[in-house]
Amino acid sequence: MNGFTGKWVGIDVSKSKLDMALLDDKGKTKSHVFNNDAKGLAALLAWLQSRGCDKATTKVCMEATGPYSEAPATALSDAGWFISVVNPAWVKGFAQGEMVRNKTDQADAALLARFAQAMQPEAWTPPPQEIRALRALVDRLQALKEMHQQEANRLEAALNQPSMQASIQSHMQWLQASIKTLEQEINDHIDRHPGL
Repeated sequence: MNGFTGKWVGIDVSKSKLDMALLDDKGKTKSHVFNNDAKGLAALLAWLQSRGCDKATTKVCMEATGPYSEAPATALSDAGWFISVVNPAWVKGFAQGEMVRNKTDQADAALLARFAQAMQPEAWTPPPQEIRALRALVDRLQALKEMHQQEANRLEAALNQPSMQASIQSHMQWLQASIKTLEQEINDHIDRHPGL
């Protein structure tokens, strides 16, 4: 434990929103909800700053919830805020210790703030930009390959429909060309970053 005595922020992340709880140095909690997008994150930071929070005196904590938490956590870290991204099982164990029964997004955000204050988890570091870019390219490649397979399945089902077959084949050709282009982009990206 490092004995940090500033303000603690818990953020409960879902696909569409960020439920935030600010636990100040007097033990009082203020809550607010923001959209889980770039505008919502900017509004969250403005709200924190309007309440006297800054990068030196505030620590933020959220659970690891895959793609929904990674974007806001990365944005906060890139902006210089102390952010911890913690295993949900740790928070669940902490909640059991507090005998918390109320399960709402707002209550979860407040629980995360108390967890961070009590446990003072380490700072999270996002992957380097070149890894984030590679992951985005690979995710897009996978999506295009899945679309191509879906169209191949449709083509098999459209045996007696020549006009439908032509449309499907045209889309499959476009997908195949896009897949090839993306594969080349991935190879070029890896060549530009030997550490990958």
